[in-house]
Amino acid sequence: MSVRTDVVILACAISAGVHGALAPAHFDEGAGAGIAFVVSTVLLAGLALWLTLRPAGSLPSAGAALVFAGLLGSYALATTTGVPVVHPEPEPVDGLAVATKAFEAVGLVTALSLLRRRHALPLPLIQPKGTLT
Repeated sequence: MSVRTDVVILACAISAGVHGALAPAHFDEGAGAGIAFVVSTVLLAGLALWLTLRPAGSLPSAGAALVFAGLLGSYALATTTGVPVVHPEPEPVDGLAVATKAFEAVGLVTALSLLRRRHALPLPLIQPKGTLT
């Protein structure tokens, strides 16, 4: 397992822990927000486990990148315009959320770098002129 994979697993685990801890408070705001936090927790914990079991696979890295991008985008909406049905009113920015989003951003960039690295095309072998093949 590579250090990059470990970083993505750690980002998933931290974000899952935060979302899981905050789920009850979000249920107080409404069922939609609470369910969204529970779904996020389950997805992130599942991705951490999947990456642990299949660290060389592209699919878990792609899944992590997709979930992190979705979480970052939804937080941007939640703090600016609100998210219809789930969290219609904009919420204030707080330190825990910003720290969590920082971990998710690192996870996103690292997951994308894993994908790019795994799908890089090999360079063709170039032979000097005048050599026999």
